[in-house]
Amino acid sequence: MTQPEPSQPADRSRELTPKEIVRELDKYIIGQGNAKKSVAIALRNRWRRLHAPEHLREEIMPNNIILIGPTGVGKTEIARRLAKLADAPFIKVEASKFTEVGYVGRDVESMVRDLTEIAVNMVKAEKTAEVQARAATLADERILDELVPPLRRTDQTASVEPNPNAEVENRKTRDRLREMLRAGELDHRMVEVDVPTSQMPLMQVMGPVGLEEMGINIQDMFGNLFPKKQKQRKLTVAEARVILTQEEAHKLIDMEKAVKEALHRVENSGIVFIDEIDKIASSKGQTSGPDVSREGVQRDLLPIVEGSSVTTKHGMVKTDHILFIASGAFHVAKPSDLIPELQGRFPIRVELQSLTEEDFVKILTLPRNALIAQYTAMLGTEGITLEFDDEAVAEIAKVAYEVNEQVENIGARRLHTILTTLLEEPLFEAPDGLPSKHIRVTKQLVSEKLTSIVKNRDLSRYIL
Repeated sequence: MTQPEPSQPADRSRELTPKEIVRELDKYIIGQGNAKKSVAIALRNRWRRLHAPEHLREEIMPNNIILIGPTGVGKTEIARRLAKLADAPFIKVEASKFTEVGYVGRDVESMVRDLTEIAVNMVKAEKTAEVQARAATLADERILDELVPPLRRTDQTASVEPNPNAEVENRKTRDRLREMLRAGELDHRMVEVDVPTSQMPLMQVMGPVGLEEMGINIQDMFGNLFPKKQKQRKLTVAEARVILTQEEAHKLIDMEKAVKEALHRVENSGIVFIDEIDKIASSKGQTSGPDVSREGVQRDLLPIVEGSSVTTKHGMVKTDHILFIASGAFHVAKPSDLIPELQGRFPIRVELQSLTEEDFVKILTLPRNALIAQYTAMLGTEGITLEFDDEAVAEIAKVAYEVNEQVENIGARRLHTILTTLLEEPLFEAPDGLPSKHIRVTKQLVSEKLTSIVKNRDLSRYIL
């Protein structure tokens, strides 16, 4: 098997059509055509909303989606890849981690605050990249000031006249060192630079809800009361350049504008993936016990998904047009066990199919991030060549399918377990304990390593 060519970055200079979105998802996720089609339409509809007549934009609501299917079939991966394609703020949360208001734990609004923080960091990173060249130049000048201090103007009353050539010599020296600095010839020289250090003490708020959870930033509240303290540190030129470039870039960024852009992105292109939503579905007829809290979480979740304003430390965020994608196996509960109001906010339901033997073969070989390519690359770092026969790949897929049928269906995650078990010896012995630098995985080798485990059902429960 030849290793697939490395992934090329997607062209985000234009908005992708639904068909193009599905084609991009096909590079990483096998099958699940219905789910891909649904998320592609939902993503394109956001672009359509922003280009619709202005009086209708606020009326067009996102098509929130529930993905229904067993674990390991690609639910989370579809949502994560979708966010990457859209360059959109994305967060994955576990529904079971939230608790009803009044109980100790995370409240549902924290998902919006976390999403906002991700968006702010995304925009800051982009703005930093834009000013990187200018920031690097300013950082170099600060380092040159340490290596060759600029000439100070002498006092006019001083009796000693300054050397008229000193300034010219100083400039020539700086120019020469600047070239050496940019060529990396001074990277190991030590310099002393002043870097800002925080004076704010670490504070922990005792209680069920911290101030961060309420959207209050202690640093912003009290940071301006204390002057910023400069600390002198002795660093290599290479280390100093990194720190000073970051500092200069931060000065060049208009943070108020960056935060405003981040809030706009969250409100118009943010994606929240709520996993394990079936775990907060209440069984019919239950009116006591943990189901009361589960229904409470659903009711807390309802206004967020319907559209409300959430207070964050960067400002108010409206959730009306955030895309919510929920997922769950729904082995015990059913989507109809969710409260009717919440069901109504997830109008699109897509059932994902269990993976077949043929799907496993494709997962092992076709995607850009195929498992065989990953293990080949990992052992390649040790100077070991790993090669899989076609028959061996088919046998691995067969074993994975059989174990999923007999023990527990964990989808494509079973392939991780099987490949790790199969390659345990080379992964442990590399790089020095192997007799050969070339390993060929054959059908016979797969049978020897795995057949006995698969046949022993009790053993397969623990090992595979």
